[in-house]
Amino acid sequence: MKRLLIRPGGIGDVIVSLPALEWLKTDYTEVWVPSATVSLIQFADKVVSISASRIDMLTDGFVQRFQQFDEVHSWYKSNAEKLLEINKNCHFYPLLSDSDDHACDVCLKQVGGPLGLRPKIAVRSVARETIVMHPFSGSDRKNWSYANFEELAKRLPLPVEWAQARFEDLLDLGEWIAGARLYIGNDSGITHLASAVGAPVLAIFIQSEPLKWAPDRAKVLRNPSVEHVLHAATELLACGRR
Repeated sequence: MKRLLIRPGGIGDVIVSLPALEWLKTDYTEVWVPSATVSLIQFADKVVSISASRIDMLTDGFVQRFQQFDEVHSWYKSNAEKLLEINKNCHFYPLLSDSDDHACDVCLKQVGGPLGLRPKIAVRSVARETIVMHPFSGSDRKNWSYANFEELAKRLPLPVEWAQARFEDLLDLGEWIAGARLYIGNDSGITHLASAVGAPVLAIFIQSEPLKWAPDRAKVLRNPSVEHVLHAATELLACGRR
């Protein structure tokens, strides 16, 4: 069985779909994802960026290659009808869902996988006595005030390292985050990355629904004050010493 998996979307979208993608692993599995997330796909035989696949161009070379797959499972639907003409064994899934299930379980249900699986990305890390903070996300509406992050950084008991623009490769960023004592960030792809690599995560949610989008094992705070985040961070750091 030669199977192709196509998963567009942001960093967080790709990460929450990792359990479903890995569930679909077969004899030969090729995955097409956005270029920024290529390094995060660890289970596949081959990983290609969607832009490099030429899926929008449908050249003769693309058609020949696409026809070689026994099955295609795709969340990319821009030219679904044409792709289905090229390969009849295409299965298309919606990117968005009205379900109240966690985003990971939504993807798992789509492909018939077992519910409850969560993303895990293997990294090697070197422990540091620091706290990593990432004050951004894909939408300003999801962001806790930057001034709050700055105030929090002054009051935390360990030195703060800021994650933005630290590494070009997400796997390198994940490895670096995993070495810290704690990660604090908004509802973002980088926060999902921090959880997937095993870092202790304190996630701040402003608008999103944590039941659907909270990273695995994360401590989630809804619209908190600086004092609230400081208290939660101190508790998590104390737990880590035991």
